[in-house]
Amino acid sequence: MSPRDWLVGTVVSATQQTPNAKSIVLDVPGWHGSTAGQHVDVRLTAPDGYTAVRAYSLASTGPGQQVELAVDLIDDGEVSPYLVEELRAGDQLEFRGPLGRWFVWKPEQTAPVQLIAGGSGVVPLLAMIRAHTAAGSSVPMRLLYSVRSPSDRFFADELVAASGVDLTLVYTREVPDGWPMAPGRVTKELIASTTTPATANPAVFVCGPTGFVEAVASALVDLGHDPVSIKTERFGGS
Repeated sequence: MSPRDWLVGTVVSATQQTPNAKSIVLDVPGWHGSTAGQHVDVRLTAPDGYTAVRAYSLASTGPGQQVELAVDLIDDGEVSPYLVEELRAGDQLEFRGPLGRWFVWKPEQTAPVQLIAGGSGVVPLLAMIRAHTAAGSSVPMRLLYSVRSPSDRFFADELVAASGVDLTLVYTREVPDGWPMAPGRVTKELIASTTTPATANPAVFVCGPTGFVEAVASALVDLGHDPVSIKTERFGGS
């Protein structure tokens, strides 16, 4: 079966991740697994035959026939409102994949890994963390994760508990009680003080809204990182 063939998955669970986002686990006969960082195309078809297709990153990785993705609600979207507000366990969802061979991490890679995420951009990076954990990898891995407030964190408990991963959280609008830093955006100075230095030649993965990704990638290059070592994935409203 080709990744370009459409499959039908049955929803096992739909879990609230943030006030406006859910993670969705599907059971998919014929699914052969994915590499950390890949995505799928989801297709919805209206009764009149109109179809809408959107790409969503996979939080799941490795073999098995279960797929997990996470969806952030876009108010004027054609697909995300249904996935976040209407989809229930037992419903079926049509998608194809896994897709993407460039924005991926494999446990056999030996370079240190620096992950940088904005909002729901953490989803494919979580797949990399899961792959790192499942393989028992000793490769140094860091995550710099920027969100608006504590309630906007995806997979919050899992990220905090992930062994072998150095997590730095940045809040842009609201911080928890007693947090040592004022809310603010990710700056070049913050990146310099909290991420793997360019001298260590890390593999860098950046995912999030377009403006965030462009600013972070530019700062990384200014800090001496080889542009070839920086892989980016960006998203925005449809």
